[in-house]
Amino acid sequence: KSNYDNRQIHVLLCSHPLLSSANQMPSPAKKMKQEALDAALSVMTDAENPALYDFTIICTTDDHQAAYWTKRLSEGVCHSPSAADSDSPFPLVLAVSEDWSAGGAGNGLGTLYAYAKAAKLAKEQHGVDVDEQLREGKISAALYHTAGKGTRLAPLPASENNNKPGVKLPVCHKLSDGSFEPMTVLEAVVKQTGIYAPSRKGRLSVFWGDQVFIPSAAFSYTPTHHVDIMCTLLGDTAPTAEEWSEQGLDKYGVIAVSKGEGRNAAQVEKVDHATAVKMLESLGDIGQVGPSLGSFSVSAVMLEALCSEYASELSAKAGKFDTDPHFWMPLTLPEEAYVSLMGQKGVDAAISKAHHERMAKMKAAFDLGSMGLFGAVDVGSDAAWWDYGLLKLYYKNNISLTDFDDETADLYRRFLGVRAAKENSTIGDAVKVDDKSCVFSSTVKDSGSITNSVLASVNALSVEADGAIIVNCTAKSIKAGKNAVLYNIVDDSEEGIVAGEGDVIVSVTEEDGTMMELKSKHSICGGKAWKQVLDGNTLSFEDVHGKNKDSNVSAIETKRKHLHKQASASFGL
Repeated sequence: KSNYDNRQIHVLLCSHPLLSSANQMPSPAKKMKQEALDAALSVMTDAENPALYDFTIICTTDDHQAAYWTKRLSEGVCHSPSAADSDSPFPLVLAVSEDWSAGGAGNGLGTLYAYAKAAKLAKEQHGVDVDEQLREGKISAALYHTAGKGTRLAPLPASENNNKPGVKLPVCHKLSDGSFEPMTVLEAVVKQTGIYAPSRKGRLSVFWGDQVFIPSAAFSYTPTHHVDIMCTLLGDTAPTAEEWSEQGLDKYGVIAVSKGEGRNAAQVEKVDHATAVKMLESLGDIGQVGPSLGSFSVSAVMLEALCSEYASELSAKAGKFDTDPHFWMPLTLPEEAYVSLMGQKGVDAAISKAHHERMAKMKAAFDLGSMGLFGAVDVGSDAAWWDYGLLKLYYKNNISLTDFDDETADLYRRFLGVRAAKENSTIGDAVKVDDKSCVFSSTVKDSGSITNSVLASVNALSVEADGAIIVNCTAKSIKAGKNAVLYNIVDDSEEGIVAGEGDVIVSVTEEDGTMMELKSKHSICGGKAWKQVLDGNTLSFEDVHGKNKDSNVSAIETKRKHLHKQASASFGL
């Protein structure tokens, strides 16, 4: 994903000693940061009146996933108790597949295509004219990009039959039918991003489906630009050449904001300080800069203009354009600067020049009205941040639930709704559980020792776990060492599930109930090992991805639940 590296630098910058050391922060600043984080969490965790977009669009890989997410979100995190008795069709959830030509649409054309496809469905299935409602500022809309293989998170997406956003977190939440199940990554993202909905009537917001953050800057605001992009603005002044280098801004996409009253912004990517200053001359004096998060929102008129400009590509389902290099940079940079930047990506100058001319023509015809073209939304340099794009990050984020001395871990628990280390669980008297371990919606009946571990939806007679994460597993016996991850496994053998230190074991279930274990290691990046057949496996991650293509994930989830219940009952749970 083109914005992945930008999101990673955000993690680094938020902990940069020059930027946000909690130990050096004056107490008034600490208080302001905490108040901002508390305010955001308060809105995110309000179950009775959840902050929701009126129209939620999920861009998925296939139609089976689209059907799954439309149902699950409509009945779950996008269900508003206060709107239950209303005649309004909102909040409305529609998931659509990106049925594009080979190679994909890119997140630029992908955004426009998914919106147009969902808007058409809204009219056909619900009689709602989303375009009109958005144009009149009556509704807010959000689109979540979830398509992709999730190679670096392997093998977890394989266990969800390529339904990458359905990867489960080791924390359970209550569903509409009263049952408790692990929260998925996408549900966490939707829950978090809803805080911006009230500020964005008449706009389409676009988010990535594998990152969660709690802003340390105000989330309620009045949009002043037709396009605004989320970023982490660093300091109150533009960095010097030395600071630019020290903060790593020469390696990532950067948003620069002018000092002027309009606070117009522009985007550059992977350039040194001198080059950035030259490229941004047209912006005027630079007031602040910071790494881009990639997520953005556009006004209804800008959305219409982009859809109109790219109508031929959308109709033919052909071409590939991303937002940063093909929308925002040509709209905010002079031609010479843009051609130079794209040249660094290996794009021929003639192609870049023609594309800049195309966007410049669209820009010249666009009526700005009272708003600026391109602006920034600061999430704050002290924002709390969790990214699930890597297996190591999945483990690191979720094992932090056991750290009751860390402020960020406390924010994570609060966001996920964790009120106690043991919730909705039955733990036998002979089972030893230390004070740090978290056990959610689980049953461990007879024996075991659980230390520094997180369990969610686990059913077993015995569990021996130390520094492990175990999610949705049923077995007579479970043994898991440090850095181990066990996921979606049903085992009715006497030996049960055994995972050594650093072992990652998942189960891949087919619609007929056939199950296959897939193994990896905490130290292995699935992206680098994608084509390899790892020890203990008969297929590569790539092979399993191909085998999982077009799986009926709803039917498989129903089958998997049956298998868990059947196994649990067989040994008296």
